Amino acid sequence: MSALAEPLAELKASVASYLKPADLTRLEEAYHFSNRAHHGQYRKSGEPYIHHPVAVAEILSHWHLDPQTLVAALLHDVLEDTDVIKDDISERFGKPVADLVDGVSKLDRIEFQTALDAQAENFRKMLLAMARDVRVILIKLADRLHNMRTLEAVSAAQRTRVARETLEIYAPIANRLGLDSLYRELQELAFKYLYPLRYATLAKAVKAARGNRREVVGKVVDSIRQKLADSGIEAMVTGREKHIFSIYKKMVEKHLSFSEVLDIYGYRVVVNDVPSCYIALGALHALYKPVPGKFKDYVAIPKGNGYQSLHTSLIGPYGMPLEVQIRTWDMHRIAETGVASHWVYKDDQGTLFEVQQRTHRWLQSLVEIQDTSGDPAEFLEHIKVDLFPDEVYVFTPAGEIKSLPRGATPVDFAYAVHTDIGNRCVAAKVNYELVPLRTELKNGDQVEVITATHANPNPAWLSYVKTGKARSQIRHFLKTMQFEESAALGERLLNQALRGLDAEPNVIDADRWEKLVRETSARSRQEILADIGLGKRLPAIVARELLVTPGAEASDDSRPGGSIVIRGSEGMAVQFAKCCRPIPGDPIVGFIKKGQGLVVHNHDCATAAKARSDPEKWIDVEWATDTEKMYDVGIRVTAANQRGVLAKVAAAIAEAGSNIENVIMDEERGMYTTMHFTIQVSHRQHLARVMRNLRRVPDVVRILRQRD
Repeated sequence: MSALAEPLAELKASVASYLKPADLTRLEEAYHFSNRAHHGQYRKSGEPYIHHPVAVAEILSHWHLDPQTLVAALLHDVLEDTDVIKDDISERFGKPVADLVDGVSKLDRIEFQTALDAQAENFRKMLLAMARDVRVILIKLADRLHNMRTLEAVSAAQRTRVARETLEIYAPIANRLGLDSLYRELQELAFKYLYPLRYATLAKAVKAARGNRREVVGKVVDSIRQKLADSGIEAMVTGREKHIFSIYKKMVEKHLSFSEVLDIYGYRVVVNDVPSCYIALGALHALYKPVPGKFKDYVAIPKGNGYQSLHTSLIGPYGMPLEVQIRTWDMHRIAETGVASHWVYKDDQGTLFEVQQRTHRWLQSLVEIQDTSGDPAEFLEHIKVDLFPDEVYVFTPAGEIKSLPRGATPVDFAYAVHTDIGNRCVAAKVNYELVPLRTELKNGDQVEVITATHANPNPAWLSYVKTGKARSQIRHFLKTMQFEESAALGERLLNQALRGLDAEPNVIDADRWEKLVRETSARSRQEILADIGLGKRLPAIVARELLVTPGAEASDDSRPGGSIVIRGSEGMAVQFAKCCRPIPGDPIVGFIKKGQGLVVHNHDCATAAKARSDPEKWIDVEWATDTEKMYDVGIRVTAANQRGVLAKVAAAIAEAGSNIENVIMDEERGMYTTMHFTIQVSHRQHLARVMRNLRRVPDVVRILRQRD
């Protein structure tokens, strides 16, 4: 047998037990096609390139994946590294195989601004292909595993980059899909190449400790077997050494030295059925004392990836802590192969259907995140957030279980139920009690979301939400709202500029708008208006461009066309300057600030005075006669330092119909104390009413409005 045929022979031997003869012939055809395409190409290790796709197909064959996936695995690099195009694969091996290969292939032929953009776009494409067909990511994970096993051959810089990418993205995806063995091996290999000295030191320490503890481990396994046999339970009991990365993670998280990590061995008990799991648990708790609070029931409430087991921590011989997993054989198979078990064990339909449903829900959430994240880097950020392995399990009022990342809040829960519930969320009850929306949820909490029809997402939510879906939906809503509000403001600013040029807005026909959209490379008329509202385009210049006739020069003669009326309902498109905090009744000026829109200042604001050098950006503004909101304003109150003075001042403010947003008291206090309030008023007369009320408080000696 030639050296070239050896990899094929090994692959055929691996799949012969479950593939039909016709499938083996198809596999052989794909092998020869791939071998011809990669002819003359070698891996960094020096072996012919064909060895890599064959190794990837062999990894997938251990999960008994279907012939299409194995053929795609053999061809997975031909689009990226050879002259073969997708149509060639589609014609020879069918469209499903071509789609799988295309989903796995990188986007190396497209130019990106940075390596980060390229990486982000690659992941976006791959994950969306995975959402259509989960086999894409199974091929990619097998590809990454073989690359990690042979990473020694590449440069140190590339080893570090690939290892970090594996630890941050691919290992968590394997975990999310329930591929436990693959997840552990990817973590271990990534740790080995990312931190080689730490890995070598810990590996040496584990090897040294192995001899000392082997006898104890044997005794524990024997005593567990005996106890279970005495209880009438048939079980397989094994003791295994924990992975070096798991030990390292525990040392880092709990600030322990290696000598303090006593539980470097874990124990697994596999029984025949679910009732036996709980009987075995009782028997073990009778044999060794359980550690309080260290029991987790993933049988009754499975993890998000379908994983099921009972986890318990016990105090073993010589005070040594023991970690034990108890599961059935079906649970064991799903724990090892996760979503791939759909192909491995086709007769376990009941359990596997639930695993597939969970995976499908997660994959659909990726599509939702993509729909709201235009930027690939932002999409990648959301996905990284969504790959947290630690989970909390909470209940809806109807008793349905929701799985969320640790640290999730009622806002995350609201978006997990439905996007509209998240967008309309105003409050939440946890275990029937009202709580702040930033409250961290705990296992077993019952969460009820309170909504209001006209409520909108709060930008402050972005500082504490944990799920990618919540983060992307909030950002999407805020961007959309800002775009719409900015376009409305832009239209008002443009109309003002047109009137300043003695033209009415209705004289601008659709053809002129279409011509301007083409010339400015904008996507639409709305985009130009939004750019005006955000200060990215000057209204006077756009007005002149719209009015200019073919062959004529644009006129520079622009006169004021009336003021923009500020109603207070413009949303994010109009901002009130924090430096001077204008309120209705104050003389005001408007300044177009790029990216922020129209910023309103008091006319005598010192900060605004510094920016008057560009007259094109200043807009005449005036208050509407009936503004529609409350405005923040700062006041400074100096009062005698008497007991209860803060309560008296707060009561006087409340009596005048004003709400206190914030209060800060000066630290230095003698005979008098100074309080800085941020209060809400509807206009200048309302503020005057508040200040009159405060003057009636006997202890108050001075009141000032604070401009900054």
